[in-house]
Amino acid sequence: MNHLPPAESLDQRHFSHALPHLSIVIPAYNESERIARCLDDLIAWTSSREDSIEIIVVDDGSGDNTVEIADRFASSHSTIRVLQAPHLGKANAVLTGLEASKGSFAGFCDVDLATPLTTWDDCQRAFQQGADVAIASRQGLGANRIGEPWYRHAMGRAFNRLVQLLLLPGIQDTQCGFKFFSRDALTIILPRCRLYRDAEVVSRPRVTAFDVELLHIARRQGLEIAVIPVTWTHGEHTKVNPLTDTLQNLRDVFQVRWNGWRGAYD
Repeated sequence: MNHLPPAESLDQRHFSHALPHLSIVIPAYNESERIARCLDDLIAWTSSREDSIEIIVVDDGSGDNTVEIADRFASSHSTIRVLQAPHLGKANAVLTGLEASKGSFAGFCDVDLATPLTTWDDCQRAFQQGADVAIASRQGLGANRIGEPWYRHAMGRAFNRLVQLLLLPGIQDTQCGFKFFSRDALTIILPRCRLYRDAEVVSRPRVTAFDVELLHIARRQGLEIAVIPVTWTHGEHTKVNPLTDTLQNLRDVFQVRWNGWRGAYD
């Protein structure tokens, strides 16, 4: 099994040695049109907070100038780190960032910030009350979706029914791109991840169900998962392909189920 490259082998031109309270991983692939706004919003949000926060941009082998834009921000903000990885897909980018993170809590959110950053406050309260993992949910009481096409919603609900049936009963949304973990939880979860550890370079965006594996491992290991209902805004420039990515996600779910059956997560 090929493990992710150690943090020291990645491009880490900007790094603060002080251990932060929170690490936020931003996976990015050809995001030159959105990364500046994302980082502007993150800087504005973090600057208003007392807790120390690091922002880790993991470039997933972009072919545009995403890295150059992120580097400009990192050169003037010591809280931003820029890592470069081959184009292996979002799963690899997220896992690379989480393994390189230093915060007492760490997680990831999408570059479009479709889930409000203020959701972290609810996550933090959940951690204070004993949760090990805190995830945003676009489904359930108190949740709201803005601008999502009807077919995306219908496909997502059908997919989630399968996920609940096979792996995660009671969790109505496993795919919202806003998930955070305690450091202890990451220590338990990351070494057990199997999906996309041996991923090959791809030529297009790869959106997968790696989230399902993270949550399945957490539950299998007896970790408490807090679900935070959110108001989520559909992004205009989503990279999700409803057909090919749905098929890939289904394969991932069945692979996680098989891995669980053979004890790969124990």
